[in-house]
Amino acid sequence: MFGIDLAVDSVLDQFCDWIYGKLISFFGDFFSMINMMGAELFELDWIKAILLFFYYFAWALFVVGIVVAVFDTAIEAQRGKGNFQDVALNIIKGFFAVSLFTVLPIDLYIFCINLSNDLMGAITGMTDSPGKLGAIATMVLGSFATPGASVVVSIVLVILIGYAVIKVFFANLKRGGILLVMMATGSLYMFSVPRGYTDGFITWCKQVAALCLIAFLQTIVLVAGLVTYNTNMLLGIGLMLSSTEVPRIAQNFGLDTSMRFNVMSTVYSVNSVVNMARNVGRMAGR
Repeated sequence: MFGIDLAVDSVLDQFCDWIYGKLISFFGDFFSMINMMGAELFELDWIKAILLFFYYFAWALFVVGIVVAVFDTAIEAQRGKGNFQDVALNIIKGFFAVSLFTVLPIDLYIFCINLSNDLMGAITGMTDSPGKLGAIATMVLGSFATPGASVVVSIVLVILIGYAVIKVFFANLKRGGILLVMMATGSLYMFSVPRGYTDGFITWCKQVAALCLIAFLQTIVLVAGLVTYNTNMLLGIGLMLSSTEVPRIAQNFGLDTSMRFNVMSTVYSVNSVVNMARNVGRMAGR
């Protein structure tokens, strides 16, 4: 009887490990599919039409910005302060910015998603740990039959896992739309770049880089936590919970993922246009 029980336990442990490996593979494939949905968003015809509108709008702002930059430099040159070399350099920077702001973020996002999917596939292939999951499953299921703190701990563990999975799921689901809004907002900075005011656009570039970094890292940490849960429940849950903190950590290191529009920069730009119109009117009156 002892030999039969030992054989049954071994088969049960292997079966539980097989089920757990399949679950991890399912979660990896599921989150890969959700990430790719954000990338496939930009293949839709109406999304391409929206991006084309903001592309033309950015070019219009870029041309207006060049005119304003030239007039500002001409006015400053009358006072001996103008530098047309800096204006030409800023115009070149603006040309590259307006040409790539609807192309490069999408390509970088798709690259990060594909790299993340490949890495998740490699991680989910490293889940073979015979005999470990059976003991863990027995302990967790047995804790529900034991009154006291064990039941509370098991419920808390399940809640924490569900919290991490659901939060990462919704974060991945909305990331493609966030990137679309970022590119629409980025068109507004094309008026300032040829005039030498690049702080807002640099902040926008950091936001795009942070979004791509989070798309690459967040799901990987979650899947790594699921794999670690097989050998150490607490460390696995810690990894899964840390995946929800990736945006905040990126923000602390200067990669801000929030959308912030510089109102003062816009007010300054409007005032510059008004002053330029006044100066042109005075020169025409003379």
